[in-house]
Amino acid sequence: MAEFHGRKSKKICQMCAGKSVDYKDADIIKKYISSDKGKILPRRATGACAKHQRHIAGEVKKARFMALIPFVK
Repeated sequence: MAEFHGRKSKKICQMCAGKSVDYKDADIIKKYISSDKGKILPRRATGACAKHQRHIAGEVKKARFMALIPFVK
């Protein structure tokens, strides 16, 4: 039998579902940055909508500026 190699199901934006991202909560912010270089993950990886991806990027940048997370690893 042939295996099905289709797309994965679309991720639901967690912020639209009710979760919030705040720059002061470093544990949540770390989920939105890559583990090897510390880059902000793209929408296709986070599952966020465009509006909330911009919000996530701003919160990550605030957390970096306040030295809650490093700029690079």
